[in-house]
Amino acid sequence: MKALQMAQQSDPVSSQLSVASRLTAPLELVEKTMSSIKIEHVVHEKYRIGESPVWEEKEGALLYVDITGQKVCRWNPQTNQVQSIAVDAPIGSLALRKSGGYVVAVGRRFGSLSWEDHSVTTLANIDEDKPNNRFNDGKVDPLGRFFAGTMSQEIRPAVVERNQGSLYTLFPDHSVVKNFDQVDISNGLDWSLDHKTFFYIDSLSYNVDAFDYDVTTAQISNRRHMYKLEKDEGIPDGMCIDAEGKLWVACYSAGRVIRLDPETGPVVSTPQTEFNLIHIFRVVH
Repeated sequence: MKALQMAQQSDPVSSQLSVASRLTAPLELVEKTMSSIKIEHVVHEKYRIGESPVWEEKEGALLYVDITGQKVCRWNPQTNQVQSIAVDAPIGSLALRKSGGYVVAVGRRFGSLSWEDHSVTTLANIDEDKPNNRFNDGKVDPLGRFFAGTMSQEIRPAVVERNQGSLYTLFPDHSVVKNFDQVDISNGLDWSLDHKTFFYIDSLSYNVDAFDYDVTTAQISNRRHMYKLEKDEGIPDGMCIDAEGKLWVACYSAGRVIRLDPETGPVVSTPQTEFNLIHIFRVVH
């Protein structure tokens, strides 16, 4: 029986899991059995930076982005066909809209993407004083607010101008709140099962942080370090939470995923692979 399956994100929040690989590696599907973890190739196209897997139940398809390839992709597992839409800037993440289409974090703006006419309509601009910045990872909260963070353009993989990024929230009325700045590489994020804790990764800090979360107002507070990775564990990148409340963190440069208990720390680490995994979404059993 599959314990880890493909990503699913809807309004409000995702409910399944997928892994995307870095640079030229294909997207991965992680399947966990009782005794082992198997990595299976499901899309054999190559991407510069494959990230932000989102399962769209209505279409029966997996959405994801190629960040520096500047495109949104949609894979149909029944036909094994991949469709894509080019955008005009690096695209960090996307989410589904109740009204149809997608919200995207592209370049330095939030936008609305129409698959039918391949258009992106700007909803809000951010980091206007930092032309070298771009959006990175993002995800919707339990009530459908879209959280997404920024970073400076990479000089080379995982090397950036420090403290240039911020974490933003896009609300349904298209208003935007900056939660905090002084971020190196804004990355994985998710919420506890009771919606009272927000988990967040700034990759170059090597920390998985926790905040108190007010789901009514979408406000975060009381930041603290939950777990600090050692350098040989890799750089923390994408993250999701499973049905048991454990966090799965993809570790760039180490080719592994670690599972963390927010109360006690590491639970299990996958074997190293030839891929630099960067992104995972929700786990189901």
